[in-house]
Amino acid sequence: MSNYTAIKQLIHSYLIQSLGIYTSTYQNSCIDEQKIPLYKGRDNNRVLYISDVALKLSKSHNRTPMEIASGIASHLLATRGEVFSVQIVPPGSIYLELKPLLLAGWLQSIAITSLRNDEEPVNSCGDQGEIDEIAKRKISLHNCERLFAVQYAHARCCSLVLLAHREGLIKLKNIKNLLADTSENSQEQIPWLNQNYQVRLSHPAEGHLIAELIKVVDNLEFPHVNVSVNWEKAALNLSQAFEVFWCKCRIWGNIKISSPELAQARLGLVMATQSVLKFLLVNKLGIVAPWEL
Repeated sequence: MSNYTAIKQLIHSYLIQSLGIYTSTYQNSCIDEQKIPLYKGRDNNRVLYISDVALKLSKSHNRTPMEIASGIASHLLATRGEVFSVQIVPPGSIYLELKPLLLAGWLQSIAITSLRNDEEPVNSCGDQGEIDEIAKRKISLHNCERLFAVQYAHARCCSLVLLAHREGLIKLKNIKNLLADTSENSQEQIPWLNQNYQVRLSHPAEGHLIAELIKVVDNLEFPHVNVSVNWEKAALNLSQAFEVFWCKCRIWGNIKISSPELAQARLGLVMATQSVLKFLLVNKLGIVAPWEL
């Protein structure tokens, strides 16, 4: 999995490939218009995406949704079985659950590498009016007190990561890298998985924070052409999820002593949150991402 790849984008690309077993015409129209039905499930205990593409294809192909879903699922399992588990749910929905190893790889890429800035305020489908509106919104948000909570969460993330570096829990390549826009922050592999190759982060607050991170990165890297994202709300939701995580999930004290790998995994989640919050603050909201307050 490449850096910065949105999970939704990854699954969408695999669905595109699998649809080729039915018709290249439909495949091309989906690429152009992003009409493949695909959405993320609400269960924070797993990373689940659901596609109803078989229901959409059934009438035009004179086959039942379950037949089409079965063909797509078989192709996905044969070619991408290491990425996710696949389940067919009547009347023809395809459930795609990301496997722990891939989730760990995705978290690692977000945690250790700053999100890129393509210097485009909207995706290529946006018109000039939408661009102007976003520019105006950036200016109006400079003095918005509501966003102080987001800045505070970012600063808290930075202070926690720096403290962990000083205490030897993690190793930063360079402390200045934490504040840079494009750099690798850490030089080590974070122990996301336990000895059973399951993600260590099983607390509900951890699951909720991971879900918010996935949602934001999905919207950043693979936006829906017909949906306008409220980046202020997205940033606030992410910062609130982080605050709940910080209140519920300890890193220091007994956890650091008895479960150092869990402490490191939680710090990795802090690093991922800092990276995404910084991108939202600077590139979407046009305000400072402070590293201390």
